[in-house]
Amino acid sequence: MNFLAHLHLAGDDDGLRLGALLGDFTKGRRALRKYPEDVQIGIELHRFIDSSTDDMDAVADLRRRIEKPFRRYAGIIIDLALDHELAVHWRRFSDQSLEDFDAGVRRLLAETEVSIPRRLHSFMDYADRRGLFAAYRHEDEVLRSLRGVSRRLLRPNPLFRVAEIWDGLRPAFGECFESAYPA
Repeated sequence: MNFLAHLHLAGDDDGLRLGALLGDFTKGRRALRKYPEDVQIGIELHRFIDSSTDDMDAVADLRRRIEKPFRRYAGIIIDLALDHELAVHWRRFSDQSLEDFDAGVRRLLAETEVSIPRRLHSFMDYADRRGLFAAYRHEDEVLRSLRGVSRRLLRPNPLFRVAEIWDGLRPAFGECFESAYPA
């Protein structure tokens, strides 16, 4: 699961939400200590969600369905596909509109006094300009995001061509989401 799912699963607690965002940008136990306790718990929740999701049979089955050379990047593809599914089915999981949820996350970052890594600020600036979380409803935006990830990776990779396999995996993404995402 990617940012949208992590933020949603963090609930309404601002510290947990900050931790949900920081989870991919905070490595190791020592780095945790610089954050308030509620943010640390949010980072730990992010890590727990990642490891639990990776261990699910539905995710493992989907990973096996992703063909080489894309399989090496299956985790990235699946994370964004699950965020897409969450965005498409948002109303099943929240009474708040996705646009309002997105605005609340942006407001939280703007008002926080917690030190945010530059890479997270850069990502959130991009997300803000694109209205990214709400835009995840649209497959073309998810594919654009995957092409962006492709450009940021240091080694050559096939993610810029992920549209070649996306359509064939669409039903599997939906099945995986239905199995993996907590109701």
